[in-house]
Amino acid sequence: MSDDAELARAIALWQEAYRRQMAGDLEEAIALYRRSIAVRPTAEAHTFLGWTYSFQGRLEEATAECLKAIEIDPDFGNPYNDIGVYLMQQGRLEEAIPWLERAKRAPRYEPRQFPYLNLGRIYLRQGRWWDALREFEGAVAVAPRDVEAARALHSLRARLN
Repeated sequence: MSDDAELARAIALWQEAYRRQMAGDLEEAIALYRRSIAVRPTAEAHTFLGWTYSFQGRLEEATAECLKAIEIDPDFGNPYNDIGVYLMQQGRLEEAIPWLERAKRAPRYEPRQFPYLNLGRIYLRQGRWWDALREFEGAVAVAPRDVEAARALHSLRARLN
């Protein structure tokens, strides 16, 4: 199989895995992500495999997959954000912050507002209102149509007035 054909097959497999994951068929999604990685490891397949593991509460394995994704493509922002989220879920807020900051700076990342929102949530939990406000403003700036970002910003502004 040529490099292009190999990559196309790997992408098709992780896209099908994603569809299965969104339909709630986590075991089939995991199998398809693994098949994709066997054909050709991609940052996307590792990241989304990790995300699937997180749905099952397997946060250590999820983090390990994100680290593999970063090795493959350090410009891909999703695994940085995901590691930040997994740390947040474990109550390790300070450890999450640098990962989310790296996600914000990643050249290749969609949806770009997620690390801003996650940092804003951390700062809210820490009582750092102005830092949270800055992050929510950043989320709205990069995704002006995101209803969740606008709602978070509006809600915090109302609390601060």
